[in-house]
Parts: sequence; C-alpha cells; structure tokens
Amino acid sequence: MRIILWLLILAFVCFSLGLAAEKKKIISLGNASVLVEVCDTNKTRQKGLMFRDELKENEGMLFVFEKELRHSFWMRNMRIPIDIIWISEDKKVVDIIEDAKPCQASCPSLVPAKPAKYVLEVSAGFVKKNQIKAGAQLRLE
Repeated sequence: MRIILWLLILAFVCFSLGLAAEKKKIISLGNASVLVEVCDTNKTRQKGLMFRDELKENEGMLFVFEKELRHSFWMRNMRIPIDIIWISEDKKVVDIIEDAKPCQASCPSLVPAKPAKYVLEVSAGFVKKNQIKAGAQLRLE
C-alpha cells in the first residue's frame, strides 16, 4: 500500500512540474508525415519550442487553438530556425513563413495573412523540401 501511495505522489509531482508525457501524434501535410507534439493548452502553447537545441527532420509541434484567428508567434528564447505553417479550421494551409530565425535583442511578431486554427512548427527547410504550398491539406491520423 505504501508503494502505491509513493507512486501516486510521484505521478502528481511529475504532472505538476509539467513532466507528464507530451501528447504525440502523426500528421500528414502534402506528401510528408510528421511526428508532432500537440500543444492544446495555454501553458504548452506559451512554451512551444523555446530552449530546444534541435528539432529532428519530420518532427514538429502542432499548436491547436480553440478559435480560428490570426495567431501570432515570435522567436523569443528559440535556439533553432523553423518553418511556421498556419492551417485553417478546414485543415488547409493558409500561410507559411520559412526559415524563421531566433531573435536577438528584439523579437517581432510573426502574423499570418489569414486566420488559422492550427499552427505547425517544423525544422527550417521542411516546407521547401516537401514542396508545401498554400492550400495543402493537413490530415490528422
């Protein structure tokens, strides 16, 4: 009984510290498949990819918002360049910024041209390599 109690306490502490396993999912965009961490809470969306030293090819982060809006992003505390892909509620690419660089002194907001419900961050060069264009369809698997 004591072991179960300690395991429950450990699980609670890990969850409280944000150490719980991330939600991972495979998605497809165009002809590419991507293993993504799903960020669907304010806490996970605010942290995003900050302080990461790498993002492997065909891995990324999928931000899921409650409403379709012009969600802006910035590169504060980022260590790696990324491609940012905004995707509408009907799961079509509406805007892309390629090779967004980490910011130094000032961090401009990166704002899409059109509203989006999803935002996909992937390694810089992903869009070019996989020929992702506006209108490409996102498929959640």
